[in-house]
Amino acid sequence: MNIPQISTGEILRAAIREGTPTGLKAKACIERGELVPDEVVIDIVKERLQAPDCAGGYILDGFPRTVPQAEALGSFARIDAVLNFVLSDNAIIERLSGRRVCPKCGLTTHVSLLNGSDLCPACGEKLIQRKDDAPETVENRLRVYVEQTEPLIAYYRERDLVKDILCDDHTLEENHAEVHKALGMKD
Repeated sequence: MNIPQISTGEILRAAIREGTPTGLKAKACIERGELVPDEVVIDIVKERLQAPDCAGGYILDGFPRTVPQAEALGSFARIDAVLNFVLSDNAIIERLSGRRVCPKCGLTTHVSLLNGSDLCPACGEKLIQRKDDAPETVENRLRVYVEQTEPLIAYYRERDLVKDILCDDHTLEENHAEVHKALGMKD
């Protein structure tokens, strides 16, 4: 689509790596499976959306996660659509807890694609599981989602912006096609 994907998680992980005050505050929350405070995330996103590469549009990934974040976002950005990826809790736990990341090159993959190996297929470095992908942390993230994020679906449904993408039994390619269809795009 030639527009930036803005991941608040990636922005926060960079702040954690750099040891910034925001990063240190976020680290404790993330490792417990909790959400980073709204005011921190809102300021990060607002600043990022002012960058020149966002002038032609952008995809927000991981923001907003609460109704107050959505209300704040509405004060400084226009939302065209909200994609709601619908999966069972079991599928979410399996997918996230199986995710592995290469600390050297940044590749993200899944154990189901590694044929029993724990090495990065791109550079050969030993893959790691992020603390926020541990099964118990994922389960806590799901509880937090129900309490704090799920109300966003109703918030955006009231504004006729939600496009549901059913993902449990679909391949990546099928999900991609469904996203394009939901956004009225051609593959």
